[in-house]
Amino acid sequence: MNEIVSQLMNYAYGAWRYRWYGAAVVWMVCLAGWTWLHFQPNIYRATAQVYVDTDTMLRPLLAGMVVRPNIQGKVSLVTRVLLSRPNLEKVVRSTDLDLRAGTPEEMERLLLELNRRIGIRGTRRDNFYTISYVDRNPAMAKRVVQNLLNGFIENTLGAGRADSNTAQRFLDQQIKVYEEKLNADEDRLRDFKQKHVGTMPQQGRDYYNRLQGAMAELQDAKLQLAEAERTRDMLSKELSGNEPTFGIMSEVGGSGGPLDARINALQSRLDDLLLRYTDRHPDVIAVKAQLKELEAQRKKESARLAASGVIGGIAENPVYQKLKISLNETQARAAGLRVKVRAYRKRMDYLKKMVNIIPAVEAQLARLNRNYTVTRSQYNDLIKRRERAKMTQQAEQSSGDIKFKIIDPPFVAQKPVAPKRLLLASVILLGGLGAGLGFAFFLSQLKPTFNDRRVLRRVTGFPVLGTVGTVFTGGVLFRRRIDAALLVITLLLLIGAYVGGVALTVLEVGA
Repeated sequence: MNEIVSQLMNYAYGAWRYRWYGAAVVWMVCLAGWTWLHFQPNIYRATAQVYVDTDTMLRPLLAGMVVRPNIQGKVSLVTRVLLSRPNLEKVVRSTDLDLRAGTPEEMERLLLELNRRIGIRGTRRDNFYTISYVDRNPAMAKRVVQNLLNGFIENTLGAGRADSNTAQRFLDQQIKVYEEKLNADEDRLRDFKQKHVGTMPQQGRDYYNRLQGAMAELQDAKLQLAEAERTRDMLSKELSGNEPTFGIMSEVGGSGGPLDARINALQSRLDDLLLRYTDRHPDVIAVKAQLKELEAQRKKESARLAASGVIGGIAENPVYQKLKISLNETQARAAGLRVKVRAYRKRMDYLKKMVNIIPAVEAQLARLNRNYTVTRSQYNDLIKRRERAKMTQQAEQSSGDIKFKIIDPPFVAQKPVAPKRLLLASVILLGGLGAGLGFAFFLSQLKPTFNDRRVLRRVTGFPVLGTVGTVFTGGVLFRRRIDAALLVITLLLLIGAYVGGVALTVLEVGA
């Protein structure tokens, strides 16, 4: 510890030998620094604060009906647009900042400096945005901030309108494209149905369902025909065991009433079927066959009676007549069922023959219907989106989706924000003192001396037998005191200059 103190004292003594050189350096550094600080222009900051209001009365009323824009995204984009080169060039021209640049290189530096000095800060939570700019001319700083504030508002509103118009144009183009595709799909579907009119699916039933249905109908018709034929055979056997007439009749010939009644009943049924089906329907064909057979039977009966010339005396057997009527009905029903069987078999044979054609037609029809359904769904969705976009645009135009409230208009404080003269003056003073001490220490190291025998012994390695002291006379002591006093006065003058400069700066700022 003693060695460290001794070493420090040795350094201090060496620097003290060059104290006036150090004082000169202190004065030179401080005077140069303060002179530079004095000629530095004041920099003023202009600021403006705006609030972006995104809450409107229509928003909760139109929830789910209109598209809610991304306001924060728009504002964030606008802040980047404001600092883009084209917008900065526009600001330079509108505020006459271009008068400061005489060459393209100077204009480039001016744009870079403008970008660096502009500040746009905002918070997404409360939608407050602050625009600032610093310049040596307070009026110019205010004009730049005013220009940026106007651009901020106009670009934000313009971005919303541009987005709406772009969306409208895009939707209109897409609707036109899908309308043409929809018309083309409808034409292809219509032409396909016209071309394959006989092979189209019926009521949602495909080929295999139709084939199974035809087979089931044919089987059912065969069973009914077999049942009718068995009934016919039984009636024929019973009829062969009964006599057709007995007793004496009161009138000539018979009236044929039962045949006429059946013919009338079948004619009524045929009229009813023709109201619901066409002539090619199996039930219509069967009834016509029965009707034709009964009419032929009536003609034969009338001819037989006319040829026999029987006059009275014989009465018809009622049991025989009933069996005869039942037999005729069964025969007519069997005839109709045979027609049905032939029609169903013909339909089934046709479907079997079309086994490679109808499924292909159905598959092609399914593809056409699927394409048409998809296109129509997309077209309807685009129509809905366009109406929603129109409603959104109308809502924005009627109420204003974004409102700007200027909290603080562009304002320039009287106190400059730069340079920090008090701080810089203090730094210059401390720097000057440090430079003076450093210079004196540097000179002492160039021409070192020894003021302690221990240091001398350690450096030289030789034993020191003793030291010789110096005795100062009164005149020498007086001169040393005068020298120290002058050094103190020099430092006091330096501090006084510092205090005076600080006071002058405070007065200028206060004025």
